[in-house]
Amino acid sequence: VDEEDLAGIRPSDQCSQTGDSDLTCKSFNSSVSNKSFTKKSSPNTRLRLHSKEKSFKCSICNKSFTQKRYITAHLRLHSNEKPFKCSVCSKSFTRKSHLEDHLHTHNSEKPFKCVYCDKSFTMKSYLIIHSRLHIKEKPYKCSICSKSFIKKSHLTEHLHSHNNEKPFRCSVCNKSFTQKGSLNVHVRLHANQKPFLCSFCNKTFTQKGSLNVHLRLHSKEKPFKCSICNKSFTQKGNCTVHLRLHGFEEPFK
Repeated sequence: VDEEDLAGIRPSDQCSQTGDSDLTCKSFNSSVSNKSFTKKSSPNTRLRLHSKEKSFKCSICNKSFTQKRYITAHLRLHSNEKPFKCSVCSKSFTRKSHLEDHLHTHNSEKPFKCVYCDKSFTMKSYLIIHSRLHIKEKPYKCSICSKSFIKKSHLTEHLHSHNNEKPFRCSVCNKSFTQKGSLNVHVRLHANQKPFLCSFCNKTFTQKGSLNVHLRLHSKEKPFKCSICNKSFTQKGNCTVHLRLHGFEEPFK
């Protein structure tokens, strides 16, 4: 099932065993998996999920879906229709479930809990993406270099690097970037923002990655090891430079 399909599912709509939607009641059964369903139409839906049949096709972009409600929500992306409006901040959404998830941000509720750690999220789609970090799942693969990503948006930004596109432009100096994240880091240089604070020495950094490298100085962690002499380093770049002393260009362990 696509991430787009999963993003709008609430816990009350899910099968207690598989996490699929509208599958909580034991009134109807699937002959394929012996799972049970809430609605009379649900067994057919479940069978389509097992067979990966996507019989509902978008006439605009040809994307297909397993259920009618998914294509209904998808079509609103093309028409920019957002009928579900937040009464607190007036933000609008294409799906009612997305509005319900959004409302958690106003009352600080985070009902979607990670089973691997103690982190919680306001939206199920955020939990799905976070869970991929634990299970090392990267479903979005670049067709050019085979690099994989946990989010589709990360793959989209990565593709810019292959065709030299730099669509993200700094409004201060007009410098352009292939990724939005790189632009955000660059903008902090203009604003002198360093939001990432070291809890040991209070030193601040513009990038989280720079903070992570710095923290290794405190923890004495040296994860990058020379494959020739086993000398270790806190940074990959330092290990690469060291390997050249041996006359090798091979990667670190």
